[in-house]
Amino acid sequence: ILSLRVRVGFQFRERERERERVMASTKKITLRSSDGETFEVEEAVALESQTIKHMVEDDCADSVIPLPNVTSKILAKVIEYCKKHVDSPKIDDRYVDEELKNWDAEFVKVDQATLFDLILAANYLNIKSLLDLTCQTVADMIKGKTPEEIRKTFNIKNDFTPEEEEEV
Repeated sequence: ILSLRVRVGFQFRERERERERVMASTKKITLRSSDGETFEVEEAVALESQTIKHMVEDDCADSVIPLPNVTSKILAKVIEYCKKHVDSPKIDDRYVDEELKNWDAEFVKVDQATLFDLILAANYLNIKSLLDLTCQTVADMIKGKTPEEIRKTFNIKNDFTPEEEEEV
């Protein structure tokens, strides 16, 4: 009898968790970009952002959450990233991990301006995995390069005098 109760209790908890997951996935949150475009996303996707999560938890989120520091172009990319990471199975599977890493590698193949805007958005929205990914991408662009090559890559003007350059 105890074994049956434990099994039934476990099945009940599993069904309850599944119901909560379905309910959470069907709830929508509307985000407004700095240029006024609105995006309706599943709550689970929006809550990848700790900034949005805290706004929702603290009841600061009205019907539309304004994101004054993120353009619609960048917000669409951020939503794409969050959706992919929410939809990826959370299992310990090397194939799934490798597939997501490959997707991430393709995701950051963007022009520099977009990459830097993604860094700013990930920081503002507090999405650690996206911030780590985008910053690592920039670090990889710098790795093994001379200061002159780095300046050329990022179109940075050298404002050091020859004497200052010698000191460094």
